[in-house]
Amino acid sequence: MPEQTADSGTSAANREAFERRGLRQGGPATPGLPDTTVKVLGRVWSAPLVVGPLSAPARPGGELAVVRAAGAAQLPCVVGAFAERTFAELGSATEVPPWLRTYAFREHATERQLTERAEDAGFGAVLLALGGLDDLRLKRAAAPANLPAQGPLSDVRSLLDARADWADVDRLRAATALPLLVVGVRNAADARRALDSGADGVVVTSLDALPGIAESVGGRCRVLLSGGVRRGADVLTAVADGADAVFAGRPVLHGLRAGGRAGVAEVLDALVRELGDAMTFTGTATVADIGPGPVRTGPRPADPAPPPVTRPLRRAELHASVSDPVLDTMTFLNEITTRYPEAISFAPGRPYDGFFDSEQIFTHLRRYLNHLEEQGSSPQQVRTAMYQYGPTAGLIREIIADSLRADENIDVPAESIVVTVGAQEAMLLVLRALITGPDDVLLVSSPCYVGITGAARLLDIAVTPVEEREDGVSCADLEAAIRNERARGRRPRAFYVVPDHSNPSGTTMGPQARAELLELAARHGILILEDSPYRLVSPGPPLPTLKSQDRAHTVVHLGSFSKTVFPGARVGFVVADQPVVDASGRTGLLADDLAKIKSMVTVNTSSLSQAAVAGTLLAAGGKVSELNSAASAYYGDAMRATLRELATHLPTERREALGVRWNEPTGGFFLTLRVPFRADNAALIRSAQDFGVIWTPMTYFHPGGGGLHGIRLSTSYLTPAQISEGVARLVRFIESETARGPSARDLSARDLSARDSAPREGT
Repeated sequence: MPEQTADSGTSAANREAFERRGLRQGGPATPGLPDTTVKVLGRVWSAPLVVGPLSAPARPGGELAVVRAAGAAQLPCVVGAFAERTFAELGSATEVPPWLRTYAFREHATERQLTERAEDAGFGAVLLALGGLDDLRLKRAAAPANLPAQGPLSDVRSLLDARADWADVDRLRAATALPLLVVGVRNAADARRALDSGADGVVVTSLDALPGIAESVGGRCRVLLSGGVRRGADVLTAVADGADAVFAGRPVLHGLRAGGRAGVAEVLDALVRELGDAMTFTGTATVADIGPGPVRTGPRPADPAPPPVTRPLRRAELHASVSDPVLDTMTFLNEITTRYPEAISFAPGRPYDGFFDSEQIFTHLRRYLNHLEEQGSSPQQVRTAMYQYGPTAGLIREIIADSLRADENIDVPAESIVVTVGAQEAMLLVLRALITGPDDVLLVSSPCYVGITGAARLLDIAVTPVEEREDGVSCADLEAAIRNERARGRRPRAFYVVPDHSNPSGTTMGPQARAELLELAARHGILILEDSPYRLVSPGPPLPTLKSQDRAHTVVHLGSFSKTVFPGARVGFVVADQPVVDASGRTGLLADDLAKIKSMVTVNTSSLSQAAVAGTLLAAGGKVSELNSAASAYYGDAMRATLRELATHLPTERREALGVRWNEPTGGFFLTLRVPFRADNAALIRSAQDFGVIWTPMTYFHPGGGGLHGIRLSTSYLTPAQISEGVARLVRFIESETARGPSARDLSARDLSARDSAPREGT
């Protein structure tokens, strides 16, 4: 992706300046919509907007998505010199010529070659920023496509001069026939110097300095503003102060992160629409009509009054769970990802959103509304179903029950289902219902998903881990744990397990182990909490769920549509068909009691979210597996690609010498590595900072301690190119960390070969 040109300080100063300005209402608007089009550098745009520059990388495929969205909006987009796509590919993706943002390279021939490639690709302009490299957000670049004979770069600054000055502007002007814009012009003297260098435009980074600079050039070159633009009213204000156009960077970045190309298109459409609204308000029919009259400027705000003295809360007075490391794990990972945005991340275990289309949401909603009408609901009843709270247990239980029968051979009545806010709420409800006192215990297959241990911690529930073996959890080990807890005077209530492609280890429980687990649970009178979100996003036919084979009502099935249908909807469910007898002898279902608890937690699950999921299920005839066939193939390819890259970079002899092993899941999102050093948070920081690759320490997933030498890799959210480069970076990190010697690691290759090779830490 392109790099950002205006630093955060400049943007903040411009935001303060925009807030001091306002718009004056003009006279009656002329008939028809305002004309937002402009002509800049000989080309007509739909609005006085240039898309970007943006920080990189925002998301997989983001570079091309922004260029295409900008072109569709009839706006130019700024492409960085370190783009991962070729200029020819980016230029051919849009009818509106992109602009090149370049730098002062130490090798002057590189500047010339870059501009020549941009010219050949039909670019419309070239930008060069004066000053130092403080604004360069992109430090590493994975094989920039347009630099001559360059592979992946660990620090792009090594190719650049520390500062760009007027000599660089003069040299660039001589090297290209493209229109040249000088970025970072601060005053009238800079603007006149840019004109003397033959610049076709200047980019001003201060809104307060803009009117004086525009007046000094007197129309002899184009004047653009960079930094702080968030709304259409800001665009009108900048034009009124003398700008011919403005750069839109941060709003576009937010749109890209939220919705890919569609998100960028939505942001650009909103900016142009808001500009038209501002023009209507001020009575200006065309952009050329915008003058200083519509803008009023207020005084600078007074320094704020000192805040009142606040007595801080003491953490010791809060629930002990807020100090538990398990609740910090996701926060820490998010912090690392934000701190090193250029790193390739194997951490997020979420679906690849290239399979989701924003327009599908409306199709799914309409399908469900039609279903309600087909079932005989009146318009009033349909409206109530969508706008009101709805039943606590859920609106779409019948549809989910039909889907479970069609896809999973789970035949349960709809009354045994409670629709939840993701599977996470389902865990909380089940634990709250089952665990009644300090002697009740939750058993978990370890390593295990942090959500279940986090929920247990919030509820002060004791957790006993049952460590997995090479092929997953052993029923013999589970039975030993049950007997041991009872010998201590405690009551094991339930056992939590992810039977299919588990998070984090990636293991899958075999058919015999499933049968043994069901028999053991019935014999010992404990419940199995089956959580299996990765079954229907994995290639090949899955093994039967535990619930589909449950004849003794020992399995509580936790379900989620976050990995399959619609992650943002946050819709999950729990199948709890266990009979519950009260003191009077009346029998109900465990689901009824879970609904009572839910009524005090979230009241109900969003009706709108349920409708979107239900419409999807109806359209697929309940067959989530068929709906996800393409996604399953993609995730399977991603897993196999990761395993191939590991085997290529670490062949058998090399991995044995290093003491590295990994398992080979056939599906799901995760695999695990065992390494000969402590794979803790400190190592993760070194990996992100020095090698540009992020992963998850396995220590997060061991409630009883352990996993110090384990790394979890998530393969679901990465492209093949990112997997290839990411594994190469990971291997360089592992080799470097291993070479640091005994002080940096506490297991040798010999020690590792003598230990068990449980998949939780890599095989």
